[in-house]
Amino acid sequence: MFDCGKTAIIGGGSWATAIAKIVVGHTRHIGWYMRRDDRIEDFRRVGHNPAYLTSVHFNIDEIEFSSDINKIVQNYDTLVFVTPSPYIKNHLKKLKTRLKDKFVITAIKGIVPDENLVCSEYFHQVYDVPYNNLACLGGPSHAEEVALERLSYLTVACSDKEKAEAFSNILVSDYIKTKTSNDVLGIEYSSVLKNVYAIAAGICSGLKFGDNFQAVLMANAVQEMSRFLKAVHPVERNVYDSAYLGDLLVTGYSNFSRNRTFGSMIGKGYSVKSAQIEMEMIAEGFFGTKCMKEINRHMHVNMPILDAVYNILYERISPQIEIKLLTDSFR
Repeated sequence: MFDCGKTAIIGGGSWATAIAKIVVGHTRHIGWYMRRDDRIEDFRRVGHNPAYLTSVHFNIDEIEFSSDINKIVQNYDTLVFVTPSPYIKNHLKKLKTRLKDKFVITAIKGIVPDENLVCSEYFHQVYDVPYNNLACLGGPSHAEEVALERLSYLTVACSDKEKAEAFSNILVSDYIKTKTSNDVLGIEYSSVLKNVYAIAAGICSGLKFGDNFQAVLMANAVQEMSRFLKAVHPVERNVYDSAYLGDLLVTGYSNFSRNRTFGSMIGKGYSVKSAQIEMEMIAEGFFGTKCMKEINRHMHVNMPILDAVYNILYERISPQIEIKLLTDSFR
């Protein structure tokens, strides 16, 4: 039976903090890489992340903090990457320690900009991590609700079922239920697309479209997602599972959704830059929209919602005009 060994978290944001809470509750020890020493010092002093999910308290004795990514990678067997996708390359540039022998789990619901690769493919192509040592964590899981210990369902995907089950066992608790899958690429792509569709939902909300239309938008979004997944990674999957449809729905409807909030501001008339400045947090879907548009130029999948969001964010087409064209294509 595979043993995950010592587990470390790479990243210091809200989702990283929520995952750390889940894992350390089971293992009673984690490594934790954070980029900033001052943030680590504040964390040690107050017993919680000083910037994110401040209500979640930790036993500091159970955590080995470090701002040296090489030290953490060298000392730990299972590495859970939870950094915003636009920054992953900068973190990894400092890496001198080999990753190929580690069990690498990506909990990054985004795509690597410029490379146009989902994270597992990036780790495989750039760092030679074999596919059976790569996993992803998916499912509808707002960090804020995990912090409040509200019931959540997570999916661990890996081509090696034994490894998926081993990490799944580390996550399970009174408020976390888990399942496993072998559809790493499908879950990663769906987690990128659901952010794009949440921006679309936010734009429509900002334009004062009601719940009736939002339901039609989500119904069309899951069909669009299914078409793309079949084209890019044609394996047997149920797109209505929680890792796909569930994640789409929570990101499209929840007030915790950064991407929906970002889209809503665009729909209300904010420029992209002003919305980003006011939010002060990364909306992964902004970057994901451009990457997915570029990927789909080669795939040629019919994706009108993706096209509409891209035109609004990057071509500066009026949201009113673009969404009107989109509504005319729905049935």
